[in-house]
Formats: sequence, structure tokens, C-alpha cells
Amino acid sequence: MLFVNIAVRNLRRHWIRSMLSIIGIVIGVFAIASLGIMGNSINLLVANVITDVGDTLVITPHVAVSTDIAGDPRSIVEASLSPETVSRIERVSGGNEVIPVLQGTAELTLGDEGGDVRVIGMHVDDIPILLTIAEGQMLRQNRPGVLVGSFLANEFDIRAGSRIELDGEGVRVAGVLEERGFAADINPDFGIVVSDGYYGDRFGDSDAYAMVIIKVRDIGQIDAVKEAVDDQLNRREDTVDIFDSRDMLAMYEDFYDQITVFLLAIGGVSLIIAAINILNVMYISVTERTHEIGILRSIGTLRSEILRTFIYEAAVLGIAGSFVGGLFSAVGGYAISVYAIQAFTAGTTFGENITVFDATSVAYVVFAVSFGVGISILSGFYPAWIASKLTPIEALRHD
Repeated sequence: MLFVNIAVRNLRRHWIRSMLSIIGIVIGVFAIASLGIMGNSINLLVANVITDVGDTLVITPHVAVSTDIAGDPRSIVEASLSPETVSRIERVSGGNEVIPVLQGTAELTLGDEGGDVRVIGMHVDDIPILLTIAEGQMLRQNRPGVLVGSFLANEFDIRAGSRIELDGEGVRVAGVLEERGFAADINPDFGIVVSDGYYGDRFGDSDAYAMVIIKVRDIGQIDAVKEAVDDQLNRREDTVDIFDSRDMLAMYEDFYDQITVFLLAIGGVSLIIAAINILNVMYISVTERTHEIGILRSIGTLRSEILRTFIYEAAVLGIAGSFVGGLFSAVGGYAISVYAIQAFTAGTTFGENITVFDATSVAYVVFAVSFGVGISILSGFYPAWIASKLTPIEALRHD
């Protein structure tokens, strides 16, 4: 305890220098922990949203390229799925729900306002499988009407029973959809959902499907269904692309891991810079107190006790800076994560129930604090070792 008191006393004597070292540690710990918490929160958000449609397979036309010029939009050959392709998918779907989807664009007019919107066409019996009504009623066969996405309805103040124009033709709004948010299949929040019959009458190409969605009842069978579809349609050449939400999650996790490593590296660099500062402070401290070390050695103080004294100084700096940095990162990381999620969800509600702090977030704080303390002690070890190697005569001769 005596040598801890000596270490604290010396840090107080040079409190400005000590505070600068502590601030460096605080910044490094805060950078590592808060960036880690933010990245983990966004990862939880995306994983949670994708999990909501984890039973979904999406089949789209394989995009062909007509030229060798990469990135040229003119080289993309327009493709769609035919009714025959849909029938082949149904045969190998294992009795699961198969939902063909038509997609196009139309000009929405509502009074003096309007603009281009996405139009999604499905059979009326398939719509309730994917979507939920927030206001009004679902579409019925042979009855005119459309469903409006939640964001579009909010933007133009559209309600069930309202009348809108699509490409100049008036139509009644049967209902407003609940917000669906990010999904692996369709995203109707800014769009309009119509029956496949209405789509064919108004827009044509009712046999040119943009995608086919398979809702797999038993998630354990999703790989088998996916393999069966691939074997049926891509045996000779690639005609369709098949993916599910797990593919999206895997791609995101790879991207997230790379970004996380990059962010943590930035925080680590700032912490290493702080450690170098501690090394410099401790080395200066040893130089300034060489005469004091000589006196301590001459009255019987052991080398190990001298070593511990200077390591205690580095440890006090590291512990103070790391724990303050850990506290700041817990508060700051939470605030940054909430802001990042709000920006990521663009004011939607599908991220409201996401937990910012989980075991991984806490682990980032613990890791950052431990790393800060550890690197501070390591930084102080070399100057402490130099101090412990001084003989009493060498130290007392030092001017």
C-alpha cells in the first residue's frame, strides 16, 4: 500500500501531465467501445428484420448481359418469369405457398400532387399471406380497388375510401397497409398493391412476373426446397436466381465484420497513441526521480518494489482513464447507436424494438476497458524496469 501511495503522490505532483495521459486513454477506450456498440446495434437491427422473413425464398429472373461492357446499363437484357416457369416452381415447391409477383411503375395523381410509384400485382388470395391491413379491407376478386403502402399513405394523407388516379384512371383505395419495413421479398411501404387482374387490365404484361416468392412452412426444409427449384430450373443453364434472407444476412455479416474491424482498428490506434504518451510520461518520471530512486535503494528498497512503484503509476493512469472511458462509451455508445438506428430506419417503426445493449455490446465495453488498463501497464513496464535496474550509486550520482 505504501508504494501505491507513493505512485499516487507522484501523479498528483505532475497532475497536468497525468491528466493528459488519462484523457488519451479515455479517448481510446471510448472510440473502441462506442464504435463497437454502434456496429453491433445496427447488426442486431438488420438481423432482426431479416429474421422476420426467414421462411422466405425469392426467385428472380437471371439477368442476362448483351455486351461485354461491364456496368453499362444498356447491356442489361430485360427478363421476367413466365407462367410456365411459375408452374414448374409450384411442382417442386413441396406444397408450400408459391406467390408470383408482378411489378411495374405508374404515375400517381392526387389533386395537385403526385409522382411515380411502384405498383405490385398479386392474386388477391396471396396478398394476406404477405401483407397486413392497417385500415380498410383487403382486395376481393372482381371488385375494383387498390391497397396503399403506409409511407405513401402518410405522405399524401391517403385513407381507406379515398380516390386516387393511376396513369390518369381513377380508382378507390380499399385499404392502407401496415408498415412492412425492410424485407427480402417485396417492399410495399412506398408502393401500391393491386390484384393481378387489375394489373393486367391497366398495365399489361400480366404474364411477365418480376419474382416468385415461396413461403416455406418448415424452415428446416428451406434448403431442400431451394435445391429442388435450382435443380428444376437451372439444370442446363442459369435461368433464375434463388436466394433467401439467410443469404442477405450472411452478406451483411461479412460486410459488418469488415467495417467493425476497421472501426476497432481506428479506436485501437488512438489507444496505442495514448499508450505511447504514457510510456513517454513514465520515462520522463524515471529520469526526473533518479535521485529519489537512489535514496530509496540506499535505504534498502528492493528492485521489485521500485518496479512495482512505477508500474502502479502506469496502472493508476490506465485504470482511471479506462473506467472513465468505459462509462462515457456506455452512455455515448447508446446515444450514437440510437441515432444510427434512427438514421438507418429513416423514421420508420421497424427498428423500435431493437435492443442497443446486449451481451456483445457489454463485451465491447469490458474489452475496451481491459485493453486500456493492459496496454497502460505494458507501457509503464519498460520505464519501471529501467528504474529498478539502477544501482544506488548510479542513481545518487545522477544530477
